[in-house]
Amino acid sequence: MAPKRVLAIVLAGGEGKRLMPLTADRAKPAVPFAGAYRLIDFALSNLVNSGYRHIVVLTQYKSHSLDRHISETWRLSTLLQNYVASVPAQQRVGKSWFLGSANAIYQSLNLIKDEKPDIVVVVGADHVYRMDFSQMVEAHVASGAKATVAAVRQPLTMANQFGVIETDAADPSRISAFVEKPPTTPGLPDAPDQFLASMGNYVFDSDALVEALKHDAERLDTKHDMGGDIVPHFVQRGEAGVYDFTKNEIPGSTERDRTYWRDVGTIDSFYDAHMDLISPLPVFNLYNSQWPIYTRQSISPPAKFVRGVGGRVGSALDSIVSSGVVVTGGSVEGSVLSNDVRVNAGARVLDSVLMDGCLVGEGAVLNRAILDKNVVVPPGATIGLDPKLDKERGFQVTDSGITILAKDQTVPEPDDDERKLAAAWASKHPADFEDRVGSTADGARPVISGSGTTPAHGDPLLTDAARSGEQAPSSASEAADAQPR
Repeated sequence: MAPKRVLAIVLAGGEGKRLMPLTADRAKPAVPFAGAYRLIDFALSNLVNSGYRHIVVLTQYKSHSLDRHISETWRLSTLLQNYVASVPAQQRVGKSWFLGSANAIYQSLNLIKDEKPDIVVVVGADHVYRMDFSQMVEAHVASGAKATVAAVRQPLTMANQFGVIETDAADPSRISAFVEKPPTTPGLPDAPDQFLASMGNYVFDSDALVEALKHDAERLDTKHDMGGDIVPHFVQRGEAGVYDFTKNEIPGSTERDRTYWRDVGTIDSFYDAHMDLISPLPVFNLYNSQWPIYTRQSISPPAKFVRGVGGRVGSALDSIVSSGVVVTGGSVEGSVLSNDVRVNAGARVLDSVLMDGCLVGEGAVLNRAILDKNVVVPPGATIGLDPKLDKERGFQVTDSGITILAKDQTVPEPDDDERKLAAAWASKHPADFEDRVGSTADGARPVISGSGTTPAHGDPLLTDAARSGEQAPSSASEAADAQPR
């Protein structure tokens, strides 16, 4: 039998209101994640690794950052007729923009007409997971269903947060009901404390999908949503199947992370997903080279950890540190640092997420914070220590105590009380690294582990200022200015 021709459609037009202020300047799929990635990289990597390389990405809301990332990163071989194409809303069938996820595909039916696929794979662009979609397509074809919905097992207590899939008792591979966020639902026969939640990933027979989209477009009582309207259309006709994500096998995966899937649609879930990455045995392992997550490669130099004022050691523990990061006598613990972040002498960064180009000044303290790009934290300032102070300065604070700063947001210079708060907190919570590392037996500087390492002897990259205990450069531009011309 000839292989099925597959077109993949990535729904990437989401506004992401619940992720504000991270989505104030970009679409949700373009939000940076895990130091070096964008959220959309997970969906695209899964498709490419599955062997599907005819991919269109439907965009709408503040799409410039997303379009640029796709055009610079996801350039496949045209010689082999592979492509990842970003397609904006074009008003092909009227003067309205996309009215929902189903309407986005309906307004882009020309893409299906031009490609002439047998199968259409539709995926969301804002979830963190690994999945081989070819296995789901094989299961879909074998089942004879017209539509198949990927499902992940979740605790019953979370039923009111997801689209819930109920299966036919006589045939568990068929969907008997699809209910959006019900207060409760029956448990699974083999796991009474769990239910099947929709992952927002679908496989359709192409002709059946086109027919359903056209029918939906003619209705007045619809939200034009894939999960809320198109899937129930197939369920009512007895043509909808379910694919249990636990059956998906990924090369190089472990039992700990094989079925990991997280919706990062809120600040709390976005933060928690980062914390899942940094343990020695992470809940989700970024380092699986057999199923890589692709992204744009930074041109920044390797990360570096050097001594700062008074010989204080720069350190990072239980953290992800990206290219271009320089920690000069500061301490980073349980955090994720994106490209070109600077952490200066005596600064503390704990359980936080810092995006590209952030600068943490001397003696500043960050705790349970998310900083979008280019935020400059003045020396002695605090973020995440006093929720009332954070709110007074215009920072967003979640009910769980996470403080978020928007891209380029200004952090006011601290007053004396805030500087005392930073000093007192640092004194009460000494850096974990300081408890573990001292001088070596021969008095040489100890080796510091991380994305970049400091040799024990004669580091040629260590500035004379740092060796003498003076303040090292606080930014890339200052470091460049310090070089001999």
